[in-house]
Amino acid sequence: MAEGSSGSGIVATGLARSFGPVQAVRDVSFEARPGEITALIGPNGSGKTTLLLMLATLLEPEHGEIRIAGHDPVSDPLAVRRVIGWMPDVLGAWAALTVRATLELTGRLYGIPKAAAADRAAELIELVDLVPLADRPTRVLSRGQKQRLSLARALVHAPEVLLLDEPASGLDPAARVALRKLLRQLADGGRTILVSSHVLAELEEMADAAVYLEEGTTASAERIAAARAAGREWRIRSLDAEALRTALGAEAARWDGADAIVAPKDDRAAAGLLARLVADGVPVIAFAPAVGDLEQTFLGLSTETPS
Repeated sequence: MAEGSSGSGIVATGLARSFGPVQAVRDVSFEARPGEITALIGPNGSGKTTLLLMLATLLEPEHGEIRIAGHDPVSDPLAVRRVIGWMPDVLGAWAALTVRATLELTGRLYGIPKAAAADRAAELIELVDLVPLADRPTRVLSRGQKQRLSLARALVHAPEVLLLDEPASGLDPAARVALRKLLRQLADGGRTILVSSHVLAELEEMADAAVYLEEGTTASAERIAAARAAGREWRIRSLDAEALRTALGAEAARWDGADAIVAPKDDRAAAGLLARLVADGVPVIAFAPAVGDLEQTFLGLSTETPS
């Protein structure tokens, strides 16, 4: 595949968009850089889908500015569409067309010559692991297989910027791993990738940066820092579960099978607890945050009232 360019990625400043009395996006500003996977995180109703639709040229912002690879989606939507690959949460397929024909037609719609479109379709079918289904009608595909086809369609014209809404939805574990590897490969090739997903553990494995939305606004750096610094739960596992129980006593917030869940006041206290367990001879084999950094930050923001 052709590598993405080293363009300016995505820059959004002061975006706002309402639907009647509903202010879906109030004030969103962020940057997603080439060569990185940026996670777009927020609860339902936080404005993620509306934001993605504005970036994809499908909605105009009422206020603010967007630049995608240097282009303005309001004044020059065609230029933006040439450089973005858009994968919505659900993208309909032409039920009677085969997977191969779908990708060839998509390529032709982007102005790719017929022979080159056929070559590109074959390349993408292999890339997203749909070879056994290449000549089957899309109506027979499962939800996860349709997601893989949707990703292939987004990649047909080798875009510089990818906008992905719930790309892992419906994928089995092996397909999720393959997706992470593919997105990493694409980012390493210079593409800008913005991914929205409710599966924060999935984003944790791939994201280089994150944008947090709450009630239509981007969370401030101060709020994000405070949420990250808040006390978190840690999971401890030992070769000797009884020794661990004895050593912790009432310090364990709860037990998950043989694993202890503790809630030290901060990371320094967690490090001190680990040192004490090792000094006491407890054979600790795992001592790690119970949730990843993205989920920790999301939960911290959810429990704090914006100032």
